[in-house]
Amino acid sequence: MIIKVAIIEDNNTIREGLAALINGTAGYSCVGSYGNCESFLSKLSTMEVDVVLMDIGLPGMSGIEGITKAKKIKPDLNILMLTVYEDSQSVFKALCAGACGFLVKKTPPSRLLDAIKDAYEGGSPMSSLIARQVINVFQQTQSKSETDNDSGLSSREKEVLKSLSDGNNYQEIADRLFISVDTVRHHIRNIYRKLHVHSQSEAVAKAIRKGLI
Repeated sequence: MIIKVAIIEDNNTIREGLAALINGTAGYSCVGSYGNCESFLSKLSTMEVDVVLMDIGLPGMSGIEGITKAKKIKPDLNILMLTVYEDSQSVFKALCAGACGFLVKKTPPSRLLDAIKDAYEGGSPMSSLIARQVINVFQQTQSKSETDNDSGLSSREKEVLKSLSDGNNYQEIADRLFISVDTVRHHIRNIYRKLHVHSQSEAVAKAIRKGLI
């Protein structure tokens, strides 16, 4: 198995360093590196790619706008944001747009490779500083009403969604809730339908905004 990675980063040194790291590691392949979103998006429909590493602060189209457009072309694309920004506003804009994870640029190479693999396998890797901000938002929303009449989520669906927001994959959710992976998938399909979303990160972001978890 080879994980195919694309890089969108306007700093040549960082971009070339990431490409060299990915191509120099067994099981990974860099299938394209771009200095802006526009050139990446023009190639995306014909590109075989599993995980995208995308900077937020790009010339021209921003990384956040790039996520939205990329997800329209390939809804199942795993997009990891790689950025110097650690402010919660950038984090949540990116997650709401459909990013599956968020890493700061000073992430060590071994952790970066683990994060790519994690994203490929359905996880939501985040740098610890960013995860702390996400937790803070969860804690702030705990005081909100636990119920939301518009969502119609069952208590079990909320448990699955909360477990998803904790960064667990389908198998870990199944183990934690003593249900099968197929049942987890069934619950997640229902969550997507009820919340009108198309990805794990969208579901988690919407649930945070609504105070559901």
